[in-house]
Amino acid sequence: MLPTVKIRSGNPEKEKWHANWLPCYNKNPDVMKTIKLLLALLIAPILLSSCSINYDDGYVGGNETLPQLMHRYELWYVDYDRTTGNGDIPFLSRAFTISFVNGNLFANNNLVGIGATGNGYGINVGYYDFYPDAIRFFHNVYGQYNLEVTRLSANEIRLYDRNQNTSYYLVGYQRNGFDYNRLFYDNITYFLQEYKAWEKVYTSQYGALNDFDHENFVQFLSSGNNFRSSQDASGTPVNNIYWDFTGGYGIYNVPGNAYAKTLTLDYDFWGNEAFRLTVINDSRIRLFHQASGTTYEFQGRGFIQYLKEGGLKRVKQEELKLS
Repeated sequence: MLPTVKIRSGNPEKEKWHANWLPCYNKNPDVMKTIKLLLALLIAPILLSSCSINYDDGYVGGNETLPQLMHRYELWYVDYDRTTGNGDIPFLSRAFTISFVNGNLFANNNLVGIGATGNGYGINVGYYDFYPDAIRFFHNVYGQYNLEVTRLSANEIRLYDRNQNTSYYLVGYQRNGFDYNRLFYDNITYFLQEYKAWEKVYTSQYGALNDFDHENFVQFLSSGNNFRSSQDASGTPVNNIYWDFTGGYGIYNVPGNAYAKTLTLDYDFWGNEAFRLTVINDSRIRLFHQASGTTYEFQGRGFIQYLKEGGLKRVKQEELKLS
């Protein structure tokens, strides 16, 4: 039997009550068990929360661990336009999405085939380890990167490279809910550059005659937003094409339509041609010639696949003349 505990309160009536009550619960084991259970329920959430990541930065909630968060989404879209800092993490600046699959790091470095390549995850480019508030990446080509993780919302994170003072922003999606069409249009310059050439395979019967009727191939170069075009006969092997014309091209947003673009070809010694550009699939595009009213379709020839080494480094939309 525990001794009676007397609590000094300065009030004789309260002291008498405490003195009489404490021996009662000391003698009653059921009361003791109930009190211990209540204390355990109150303390457990505090202890458990210390084992989870505390996400700040304005986001309220998110008590899951970092592995739980990263594995909950099948695709993490690299929102390159939000990148800050002057550094470069090559495997992120060359990827459209990355995925964390059972310790293996996957990336979609090409728009062509995205959603199908690697069952939607892309290609295997390395592996990773989780730490309480960081991810250690081991890329097969670019090596090791230790990036700090800050959760911004239910499906957004920031990856911070302290050595380069550079941040990348990732948005989580499920494969079956990802808008692949929007991805094509938001990054359409890269899509056009993933083929060595585009061959004209269809010309509409309607529309006025114009000089572009005679051009059968167009090539979009990765350097300086330049293009080349050719009047060689349809069916000419890509490596044998003679490029007749050169110039610069621009791609512009269509107000109120996220699934179309305006393409302009500025020829060095000719003039300008303007088209309404739409994507039919990941190997075929449609160009509506605005001056003549003629519709053309082009098929991609000579697919350029970017494997583990990445491929083209992305630049921000304003630098791509998307306005």
